[in-house]
Amino acid sequence: MILILDYNVGNVNSIIRAAELYSSNVKYSNNIEDILNAKKIIMPGQGSFDYAMENIHKLNIYETIRSVALEKKTPILGICLGMQLLATSGTENKFCKGLNLIEGTVKKLNCPSKYLPHIGWNSVNFEKENSLFNGIENKLDYYFLHSFHFECEDKKNTLATCEYHFKFNAIVKKKNILGIQFHPEKSLENGLKLLKNFILND
Repeated sequence: MILILDYNVGNVNSIIRAAELYSSNVKYSNNIEDILNAKKIIMPGQGSFDYAMENIHKLNIYETIRSVALEKKTPILGICLGMQLLATSGTENKFCKGLNLIEGTVKKLNCPSKYLPHIGWNSVNFEKENSLFNGIENKLDYYFLHSFHFECEDKKNTLATCEYHFKFNAIVKKKNILGIQFHPEKSLENGLKLLKNFILND
């Protein structure tokens, strides 16, 4: 079962429809048993870091997410806000602890406020080889919508980058945990290929 994690943020219909292209068993849920039994988990999201973490704690799923990620080694893919929640902490609105699955901090993009949010299509550079990129050319455009970025403590967790006034992480990875800053489900064929590779690769 591919679980789209429900933590009460953002419009998730597009990611649900995209996942259903590659799996006949997709569930949108925050039920603890569903989290424990998921083959893979996708964390979507639009909204603020602090609000999303507050919801995760209210739903009593914080420890369950960390357990399946760190102990069961369930593959997890965070998208946009979902990627940022994988970090140790965030600074949106206030300092807030994250899931701490990939060590790092979520900070405001280092560019003038008039250029925020970073919205639209931008090129992504794959900096390491990974099965997520199977069948996809490097340096193609993907759709972004964000004002904050994930700064990793360890640069080895950077999988791909993007340039927008400065270079920031577009994709991060640590073992079974992946985070994508852009929206693959809104990035046409090449974004859908990324989702397909995550869902279908062992």
